[in-house]
Amino acid sequence: MIGISEIEAAAGRIAGHVVRTPTVDSPGLSALLGAPVTVKLELLQRTGSFKARGATVKLLSLGEAERAAGVVAVSGGNHGIAVAVMAAALDVKATVVMPRSAPARAVEIAEAAGASVRLTDDMDGAFALMSRLQQEGLTLVHPFDDPAVIAGQGTVGLELAADAGELTDVLVSIGGGGLIAGVAAALRARRPGVRVWGVETEGARAMSEALTAGGPLPVALSSIVSTLSAPSVSQLTYDHVSALVTEVLVVPDREAVRGTLDLADHAKVWAEPAAGCLLPAARRVLERVGDGARIGLVVCGGNATTDDVFAWSRRFGLR
Repeated sequence: MIGISEIEAAAGRIAGHVVRTPTVDSPGLSALLGAPVTVKLELLQRTGSFKARGATVKLLSLGEAERAAGVVAVSGGNHGIAVAVMAAALDVKATVVMPRSAPARAVEIAEAAGASVRLTDDMDGAFALMSRLQQEGLTLVHPFDDPAVIAGQGTVGLELAADAGELTDVLVSIGGGGLIAGVAAALRARRPGVRVWGVETEGARAMSEALTAGGPLPVALSSIVSTLSAPSVSQLTYDHVSALVTEVLVVPDREAVRGTLDLADHAKVWAEPAAGCLLPAARRVLERVGDGARIGLVVCGGNATTDDVFAWSRRFGLR
């Protein structure tokens, strides 16, 4: 289990490389949900998502031989962007493997940063190619199954604990579970009374199915939300969530896209559905916990284009 000392050390290492993103109260979301809402705006992070934190911790830990050989990452979008951009900043050669379903903009940004981008037919194929490249000598920068990466993502929770007012419930999106594992570890140490809730989309239920089964297992992926589409969680992230998280909630893709539109209309931020899914989940949390709740939302990323969101909106009949 990742502890607060590892997260504090990660915060020290990445200071100067990443942004301490704003933690602000949201009057618009508070009015929409009928309870005080505070947002942690990781979409304003370098590379457009929290992923820059964990990637930077891992890259800074490399030895000279590892730096010379280069790194490989697999991603549905944001992790690949983060590894490509931060590796370029730290003068490390990077290869990023993505499924063809990954957002075109993510591929463009990774290539523009100088990474070698390899595309596969699906996420399972992306993980398989990643494993082969690792065997060929590249160092893996895993999106979630790495203590260094989890500690880096935990700095989100460290900042939230320091900067937010009183909170009762914090909602965090889950793909492979690296973000929620780190945030939950930080909050358990700094604000032990706060409940942490995970949120997945239907068709990307790796953590909720693992919790039902009693451990990680492969899952079928069908969600439009590629940035949450991990083919399985890891034992490391599963252990953190099963021990530290109150519950994992699952919302339909349609509601995640509606949440993205609500974030634009009411919070005035352009987020992706991986963050939009937090709003329908927050409504369910408020129904469960009753009066007196004070909600924190980790707005994890903003790398969806306007064309992406408008296309999803038309698909689901939201506009």
